[in-house]
Amino acid sequence: MVLFDFNKDSSLDQWVVVDDNVMGGRSDGRFLLNDNGHAVFKGEVSLENNGGFSSVRYSFDQIEVKDYTKMVLRIKGDGKRYQFRVKPDRNDRHSYIYYFETSGEWQNISIPLTQMKPFFRGRKLDIPNYSAQELEEVAILISNKKAESFKLEIDKITLK
Repeated sequence: MVLFDFNKDSSLDQWVVVDDNVMGGRSDGRFLLNDNGHAVFKGEVSLENNGGFSSVRYSFDQIEVKDYTKMVLRIKGDGKRYQFRVKPDRNDRHSYIYYFETSGEWQNISIPLTQMKPFFRGRKLDIPNYSAQELEEVAILISNKKAESFKLEIDKITLK
């Protein structure tokens, strides 16, 4: 199942950048389409005012995912570490996360759904991993505890 396949005509209306400025930080993320039709999540992470993260999230009507075992991201990163995050219900306070490293080349990142761990504000929760039954939000976040610029191109997000 294709969750999102970016192209030159893609609408980014349902994608929302959420930076640490919601808590007083100064990071600045942007989400746009490039000339090749890929989504680009880029910007600057700042540690000022106890900041340190930038994210982009996509919310949609809840879907069943119990017939799928993994999420596959076709991405081209900048050699930095990112988090892929999901929520079965967008109103949940916590997210289930999976860390992935980028290589600077196009790569397919395969994320086993049941290995996604529950976190809230950077702290692991003592509850079970993602049940992989429902899905209502996906997000990508960068937070490497350092000030840095970042750039991640996204071609496609699929469930397999």
